[in-house]
Parts: sequence; structure tokens; C-alpha cells
Amino acid sequence: MKRSLVITAGVLVLGAAGILSTSGVSLFAAQSAAAQVTAVRTVRFSIENMTCALCPVTVKSAMAGVNGVKSVEINFDAKTAIVVFDPSITTPEAIAAASTNAGYPATARS
Repeated sequence: MKRSLVITAGVLVLGAAGILSTSGVSLFAAQSAAAQVTAVRTVRFSIENMTCALCPVTVKSAMAGVNGVKSVEINFDAKTAIVVFDPSITTPEAIAAASTNAGYPATARS
């Protein structure tokens, strides 16, 4: 992700300098790409019913299967999940519902 940010920043600098305008890449396109890089949200969920080593695998699979989810980290001991997702594609409620439907009720923490 850091590499994408560096590349996007470089495109913005070159676009602002007018260097890329002759190659068809506009400053507007570079700004749009920068907006897409930052369009993620991270939410921590409390997960119920995790009692064995397979439970986190099931929860992670269910949450990661939601369109727009970028990553899922499960902490079995704390009974939590940290999910990074694109808020323009999905919601915390949809992610929690996927876990709940797999048998592990999830609640987004504030």
C-alpha cells in the first residue's frame, strides 16, 4: 500500500508540473487515483462463539468473502476481528452479517 501511495504521489507531482499532460495522463486522473488509495476504513468487531482453532478460520473466510473487504485479522484470544474495507462498496453491518451467518455473531465496536 505504501508503494501505491508513493507512485500516486509521484504521478500527482508530475501531473502538476505538466510533464504528463502530453502523454494523456491528466492531473484530474492522478487526483482521482489518490482518492481511491485513501478510500478505506478500518473497523474492529467483537466476535462471539469462537471456541476452537478452526473458528477464526471460518470467521476470516466469511468476512473476507464480502465484496469490498481488503483484509481481515482475527485475534482469537481477544475474540475480535480487525477489518479493512472500502466503504463505497460495503458496510460494517454487511461484514458483521457475514460472520453472523457463519455462526459467529459479530458486532462493530465504536
